[in-house]
Amino acid sequence: MQQMKMFVVENIHLAKDALHIYVGLIVFFGSCLIFRWRANQWKPWVAALAFALLGEVWDIRDSLVYDTPIKLWANWKDVWNTMAWPTIILCLARYSRVFRR
Repeated sequence: MQQMKMFVVENIHLAKDALHIYVGLIVFFGSCLIFRWRANQWKPWVAALAFALLGEVWDIRDSLVYDTPIKLWANWKDVWNTMAWPTIILCLARYSRVFRR
């Protein structure tokens, strides 16, 4: 998993933090498209959260396997970066007129 992340970061020239932001948006909107969920529902947000948490569990697993330090603050920052825009979009869709016709 780490090798795949590094490949994307190096070949697309994105910072790892930016990669988390894009992944969060892709999972959020992708689940809306695939499952026909609306952005004002909790389901796409939960899908993005599940993906973010799964990714961090995988990172912690890799740290244990390769005997590297576990940095919980970095894991939290990754979840935060992944979930920031899905959370903002969910709130805008639910509590504003931005996504209404």
